[in-house]
Amino acid sequence: MSEAPHLTFDLDTPGVSTGHLVVPKGADFEALSLPVFSCNRGDGASLLITGGNHGNELQGPIVARRLVEWLPEAQRCGRIIIVPEINPLAVQAWTRNTPIDGKNLNRVFPGRSDGSVSERIADAISRLLLPMVDTVLDLHSFGPTWDCAPSIITHPIADVDLMTKTVRISEAFKLPVTLLWEHNDTAGMFDTWVHGQGKTFICTEFGGGTVFCGGAVGAEALAIYEAGVRNGLIALGLIEGKAEYPTFRQHKSGQTLETNPSDELKSPAPGIFEPRCSVVDEVKQGDLIGILHPMDSLSADSIDIRAPTASIVFAIRSAGYVQGNQEVAILARPLVH
Repeated sequence: MSEAPHLTFDLDTPGVSTGHLVVPKGADFEALSLPVFSCNRGDGASLLITGGNHGNELQGPIVARRLVEWLPEAQRCGRIIIVPEINPLAVQAWTRNTPIDGKNLNRVFPGRSDGSVSERIADAISRLLLPMVDTVLDLHSFGPTWDCAPSIITHPIADVDLMTKTVRISEAFKLPVTLLWEHNDTAGMFDTWVHGQGKTFICTEFGGGTVFCGGAVGAEALAIYEAGVRNGLIALGLIEGKAEYPTFRQHKSGQTLETNPSDELKSPAPGIFEPRCSVVDEVKQGDLIGILHPMDSLSADSIDIRAPTASIVFAIRSAGYVQGNQEVAILARPLVH
């Protein structure tokens, strides 16, 4: 029988504590020790904050570590648990999936104690951390090849009351976009598992981009992300203060949108994709979203990719080579409550 996952300290200890969540070794990899921060101020909301679910989305780990610096002074009540990198193997390799088993950690919840390393990580979180909280905040970005508006994202939830509560809390983060995203790839997702337990799950998408090209992991963008999380902590009653919209592209406002699979624009053929619009742009039917440049001939015409309907650009792929039928943009429209 394999060793059980365990914490090296007691989460119920009052005040600030630090230690590790130990994920047991398995046939494919040795044991992992994930650093854990806990601030227990008694009665109030209980929140788990995680980063590094996908290893090439580094905004989450950075913001999570910033929170560790100032929460001990700011938190007035409740419990906050922070695990800055729940998938350290992927973070170290700067890959979306875990390099050891090739699995997407965000598709294997609730995990398996006798499974591969990704499944063992999910099992440890599901067993030891989720029972301690009523809300989860999972810090993502949109990956290194995309640009998207700093956003809070949720998927449709069958429980109407939980759906309403989730959207309300999401909007309280006051990020530029709150998005209800209906898509088909939900098996094993962290949020699906948490929702199934009747708990609130909040997912950020912090803009995309890489540490190498600045942009979404630059100082200005990180300040927006941190401000949004601070607003969320105020809304949950965990810290005091006045929530404010951060400035994004010279605006202080937010909008609640929805998108579904038909809003995902795909490349009609292989080639180099050139974006011709920016996130949160309002486009009309027929407006140019991007251009695809074929590589097999200089005489071949470039292909225009246009908006099928009036919409708002939620995310757009950075310039680069794409395969045929690969996503290049995601459109959205105002959510009708």
